[in-house]
Amino acid sequence: MDYLRIYHPRPAAELRLVCLPHAGGTATAYRGWGSALPPWIELVSIQYPGRQDRLADPFVADLTTLITEVIAALPRDRPMAVFGHSMGATVGYELARRLPPVHLFLSAPASAVGRRLDTSDDDRLVADVQRLGGSGVALLDHPEIRRLALPAIRHDACMLAAHEIADGPPPDCPVTVLAGDADVACSPDAARRWARRTTAGFDLRVFPGGHHYLEDAGDQVVRLLAEKLEASRTGAR
Repeated sequence: MDYLRIYHPRPAAELRLVCLPHAGGTATAYRGWGSALPPWIELVSIQYPGRQDRLADPFVADLTTLITEVIAALPRDRPMAVFGHSMGATVGYELARRLPPVHLFLSAPASAVGRRLDTSDDDRLVADVQRLGGSGVALLDHPEIRRLALPAIRHDACMLAAHEIADGPPPDCPVTVLAGDADVACSPDAARRWARRTTAGFDLRVFPGGHHYLEDAGDQVVRLLAEKLEASRTGAR
């Protein structure tokens, strides 16, 4: 279970920040964040199977299996925080219910986004993905890129569409939800409803942009993560 990618190792770090990509996404989405975080935080990016350096690894059967395998891969030698974007937010939420972090960050937590993607046909799937925006979606017009990327996008979308967040206790940690003000999949109002899914503190931060607002707001988001985690660190002393 080769899930963990640590691009900027910090063996003496006090805390791990576990980052989970969106549907069809890859661990390298967070590659630049690790060096921008304070030195006491080590960023661990999760690489789902069936893409990039795990292209030959078979997809998992469902989101519950994916979450179980990610949890099994995570070391337990220090506290962790969790950040997930889109599908990664759903994975992060379910992970946090089973392995509570010091803080949970849910970015564009559109658990219904899988049902917004028509996986029955390549052209329809590409059109739906392109409607969500992002700088890389135009590359899906190229046949070779499409051949490599679509299997992971389709599989992740199907897993997400089939997954229902079950009733039960919410994560026992503060939750910060981040959203783009023009996100067609997760509006700020929809993001605010995640306040019902925590009992340990909730904050909503809205950034300019759509579903992939992180592309332009990455530096701001990294600063926010550092501020929130510093507050958790100070409060724990």
